[in-house]
Amino acid sequence: MSRPVLAAVFLALASGSPALAADGAQLFNMQCRMCHTGGPMGPSLVGVAGGPIAAKTFAYSPGLKAKGGTWTDANLDAYLKQPAAFSPGTKMLINVPSAEVRAALIEYLKTLK
Repeated sequence: MSRPVLAAVFLALASGSPALAADGAQLFNMQCRMCHTGGPMGPSLVGVAGGPIAAKTFAYSPGLKAKGGTWTDANLDAYLKQPAAFSPGTKMLINVPSAEVRAALIEYLKTLK
């Protein structure tokens, strides 16, 4: 993906664009998919919603491994809002400041089975 396209995606996420927020699948494909394919950048997110935190095959940070619990809506929301605050030392560098966008992403993650 080119830098201008990535910049537009990040701007849309940061501003909470209502058009994008309505479509969690589109948001995921534009923002998350590039890293969350199960490769070295990020774990696959299939089955993550409702599943145990840091349980996929991936080299998670010690802080996220120690977090424990499950990926509830509240935990996903807190993590997406401020990953480093949720789990200091996390490898996730992107935050999603818009509550509407986070909600759309979380609802989409629930469909990934």
